[in-house]
Amino acid sequence: MIQFFNQSKKKLETETVYGGHFVSWAYETSLGRALTRTVFSKRGFSRILGAFENSKLSVSRIAPFVDAYGIDLTEFEKTEYASFNEFFIRKFKPGMRSFTGDERIFSAGAEARYLAFGNIKFTQKFSVKGFEIDLGELLKDPELGAHFEGGTLLLARLCPVDYHRFHFPVSGQVLRSYRVPGALHSVNPVAFASEPKVFLENEREISILETKTFGKVAMIEVGALGVGKIVQSAFSNRNLLPHKFEKGQEKGYFLFGGSTVIWLVEKGKMEVHPDLIEYGRQGIEVWVKLGSPLGEIKA
Repeated sequence: MIQFFNQSKKKLETETVYGGHFVSWAYETSLGRALTRTVFSKRGFSRILGAFENSKLSVSRIAPFVDAYGIDLTEFEKTEYASFNEFFIRKFKPGMRSFTGDERIFSAGAEARYLAFGNIKFTQKFSVKGFEIDLGELLKDPELGAHFEGGTLLLARLCPVDYHRFHFPVSGQVLRSYRVPGALHSVNPVAFASEPKVFLENEREISILETKTFGKVAMIEVGALGVGKIVQSAFSNRNLLPHKFEKGQEKGYFLFGGSTVIWLVEKGKMEVHPDLIEYGRQGIEVWVKLGSPLGEIKA
């Protein structure tokens, strides 16, 4: 059972895990772990799933999915879709979510379940949720990893039922962007027991941002089991960097599957929102709406 604090409703809720039985079998049984390592976590498996999710045949899955997870389609631009993937990357209607213009506020760039960690070490095993982070390995750049030691790590876990577009939390410019190839393990907490280095092994897109108020920020989109692709919609050509962006602007989106966005903020820059501190100490994720405050500049 996975509990999270719904910040909008101000109450604890229990997560209904999409494909929960499969995830448990895949990571908690010998046969499942073997097949996950050799088949399910490979890109070819996700491509096959993605091909189906892009097809007209997948449309029949949308209505049962919406009913099962109580998704309010009135919040989104479209209510009819040509494929499940088109539904999966649905956009909010204009004005449905908002970002404050105050650059002292670090806003939620994804609508997701959040954990926040301060004073992060270069190599660290997090007892909360049981995953491991090596900053140099996460970024595939030890020197860059050392830059964020002692800073803040914000971890946003997107379930398949969530909005799957991600946005810039503050204004600035993209200095550098690169892809790290890898596996596609589940990012569900159930998986961390057998794959504690999931964030170091999974495919990821990494962007180094120069922001107006928080200095350098690393924004990392992590692929996961079933994710067919991570799309960077804000810029298509890495050779044209640096690229300026505004707070709240869409950066990109994930195609089908659960996934994660990680932000690394420099030491001494951020005061984390009290909800993330209070519930994070208990190992409980906080579901935060897109654009809501995650923290503010440290005085």
